[in-house]
Amino acid sequence: MNGYTMLQYHGAPEPTLPKPDPLPRPSVVTVQDGVAVLYSEDTVPVCGIRVVHPTNPKARSVSHSVVMLYVPPQAAMDRHNHETEETYCILSGSGKLLHDGGEQMVSAGTFIHLPPWCVHGVVNTGTEMMVALLCTSPPNP
Repeated sequence: MNGYTMLQYHGAPEPTLPKPDPLPRPSVVTVQDGVAVLYSEDTVPVCGIRVVHPTNPKARSVSHSVVMLYVPPQAAMDRHNHETEETYCILSGSGKLLHDGGEQMVSAGTFIHLPPWCVHGVVNTGTEMMVALLCTSPPNP
């Protein structure tokens, strides 16, 4: 690490919208409060839990989403792409990131940034559940 950068406004740009009155309150939720999704018949048993997402009434978001992705041993989510920008953080397990350039091993502590339209997929090559935190902007429908 090369040092620190001092941020103004907690790193956000100067506000362009007026502050609401009253101010909104935080949503404090767990994975159990999320909305379960299957991405397609081809990806079962891979599933996601939309923890913060426009479709979750307990933590409705507007411009981003947070999803827990569960990939059982030897399961995969095939290569695909979409307009949404994503970042994966592998929380547990190990496997491979599949992309146009080939494959790359990933494990707990790995962050993967996927620009819009980046071809990507994952396969769990380990013996335990691969769990990843996915952050997207804007949220997928």
